[in-house]
Amino acid sequence: MSKYLVIVESPAKAKTIEKYLGKDYKVASSFGHIRDLPSKGMNVDIDNNFEPNYEVSSEKKKVVSELRKLAKASDEVILASDEDREGEAIAWHLCHALKIDPKTTKRIVFREITKSAIEDAVKDPRTVDQSLVDAQQARRILDRIVGYELSPILWKKVQRGLSAGRVQSVAVRLINEREKEIEAFEADSTYKVSADFLAQSVDLPAELNAKLADKDDAQKLLDSASKTDFKVGDIQEKPGTRSPSAPFTTSTLQQEASRRMGYSVRQTMQLAQRLYEAGHITYMRTDSISLSNQALGAIGNYVEKTHGKEYLLIKKFKSKSKGAQEAHEAIRPTNFDVEFAGSEEAQKKLYNLIWRRTVASQMAKAKILRSELIIPVDGRKEAFIAKGQVLTFDGFMKVYGGAKDDVILPELKVGDSLDLQRAVARQTFAKPPARYSEASLVRKLEELGIGRPSTYAPTISTIQDRGYVEKVDVEPRLRPVHIITLEGGKIAPTEEEEKYGGDSNKLLPTPVADMVTTFLVEHFSDVLNYDFTSKVEANFDLIAEGKLSWVDNMKAFYKDFHPLVEAAENVSRAEVSNMREVGIDPSDGKMIYARSGRFGPMLQKGRAEDQEEKPGFAPMPKEASITTVTLEQALEMFKLPRTLGKDETTGDDIKANVGRFGPYVQVGKLYASIKDGDPKTITLEEAKVLIADKRDADKKKVIAEFSGGVRILNGPYGPYITDGKKNARIPKDEDPKKIDEAMAKKMLKEAKPGRKRRKTVKKKK
Repeated sequence: MSKYLVIVESPAKAKTIEKYLGKDYKVASSFGHIRDLPSKGMNVDIDNNFEPNYEVSSEKKKVVSELRKLAKASDEVILASDEDREGEAIAWHLCHALKIDPKTTKRIVFREITKSAIEDAVKDPRTVDQSLVDAQQARRILDRIVGYELSPILWKKVQRGLSAGRVQSVAVRLINEREKEIEAFEADSTYKVSADFLAQSVDLPAELNAKLADKDDAQKLLDSASKTDFKVGDIQEKPGTRSPSAPFTTSTLQQEASRRMGYSVRQTMQLAQRLYEAGHITYMRTDSISLSNQALGAIGNYVEKTHGKEYLLIKKFKSKSKGAQEAHEAIRPTNFDVEFAGSEEAQKKLYNLIWRRTVASQMAKAKILRSELIIPVDGRKEAFIAKGQVLTFDGFMKVYGGAKDDVILPELKVGDSLDLQRAVARQTFAKPPARYSEASLVRKLEELGIGRPSTYAPTISTIQDRGYVEKVDVEPRLRPVHIITLEGGKIAPTEEEEKYGGDSNKLLPTPVADMVTTFLVEHFSDVLNYDFTSKVEANFDLIAEGKLSWVDNMKAFYKDFHPLVEAAENVSRAEVSNMREVGIDPSDGKMIYARSGRFGPMLQKGRAEDQEEKPGFAPMPKEASITTVTLEQALEMFKLPRTLGKDETTGDDIKANVGRFGPYVQVGKLYASIKDGDPKTITLEEAKVLIADKRDADKKKVIAEFSGGVRILNGPYGPYITDGKKNARIPKDEDPKKIDEAMAKKMLKEAKPGRKRRKTVKKKK
């Protein structure tokens, strides 16, 4: 048996490390955490200094049993989990599970999985850092208490199955408040003026150096332009530079991978984890932008050898963010001679991005010569500006890339005449704040000091998995745009439509997120306060440094938090759902309320506590909201569903109604969307056309039907097999009409579960 047992978290890491250690070493994996708080119950003894009740999970009992056997058969156990708080906690839990002393058991740490790094770590072991363990425990226990005490309140007051969390609820609040800002935004318009001049037979585009307030001002500007004999008023040349960015931290890697490759935060972290475990990059959870002297030397050698001395500029970056751990390094390659690494294309792209960013960070600035021609307009303070730009030295851009297209202006001197070909004043609208993408949400959380590198990806996954946030495409809307054109001495106004408000791959709050956020902000303001949440993170840092007791920190938090939980018990469901009295229905004397519901704003007639029968419900008119809906509008919605007549084919009633996904007509189990029309006014004949079209479409959709509800259907992405719960794609070279029942059921059984499709939402006008 091996003399030494080294325990790491992942089997992939174990394989890599075992290659570097001799025959005396056995490297085994704990497969992540082996002990945790049980999922059911709080399992924290609040009255006994917040003592946690940890247990080995059922799926890890076999792992622990195997590790115990290996430990007993070895002379010494060495713990080699990751160099962060989670890794330190894993090492500490391993000590308890294996019944070895954390004060004497060797603990080694390394930031890269290379032969030299592993050998150096083995030569310089330490023991488990209890302060780092306490910081991880403090986060775990505080978050368990918040979730365990807040979630039941949400079940009672909003709906069952909801959950709350210290960081996730703040992230949802950010997204929810941003959407409210966008909905409340009123876009002021100005006029942007561009012009095309002819100079020495060369086209010279230019733009006015100011936006104009309104249509009248734009008209006056073009009037002046039509009478101006244009000349070059001034020529200015300014040298400029562009500097390389710092090496990657966890959050900047997530942002850049999203921007350049479209990777989600979760995907980026999974790819980076594999690259780290294979020994290609340093540890991928870090908030430091510093590089080791060894790395700086390797980059310097590479740049000087490959590009020349003039491209090298060694610099040491220092983090500006609070709590950044400068003892760690930024994310970097372990071998700068390797430009591409990884076992699959996505890994290779991410590795190369990390390689280029790290190398470029130690390269010289790019040099640019910017030139401007100032072209005055007679009688106006504004002037047209024609801009040129020439890259005189590419510097770091040679490796990292960037816009290199030169814009060369014609050789002109002050006083030279210019021929105005055309000038256009176009109405432009101010843009609302941008919706959050996964990457921009990470950036915002980091700015506010909320969460740490290890928490960003799981937080963003959690708020989507639990239905608070959806990643969607937002359909654009149309609006008229006024345009005034000066050409050939004549000024002509026109109008065209432009798309606006469209968004791709953005995070939008669900109606439940709005209800929960409103409730939590009102009754748990500290928990959702950005500064408070940031302070909690800062306290975790102090605990990690041994400057604060984790128990004292928990006592201070709970003393303020628990009374809020008790007070929230007395809040009524009506208050949580923003219920507003709209008016009394004269037909039955019942009060109609406007309120928030699981799928958005809705109408309710009567209250459960006021009557024996259940309340009635109706959808909110699309042109109204909880605060604006009138009694007249509400009464019309309670007339739905409308029975329009009988279906001649089945004899069933044809009804018109509004559902979660919009207005529709229904006959039996068939539903047809009303795309252009109103369920309150649609006629029987119009409904019959929609139903006939839907039946035709359904017939074309079905290729074959088998027992057990198994069908072969035509879908928007090609033919597929389904049983209503699971889908199986049919290969392109397979004829769907020749697939029999046995083959269809076999393909369905072998199909992997599909991913959720991203939704497209249509914003209200």
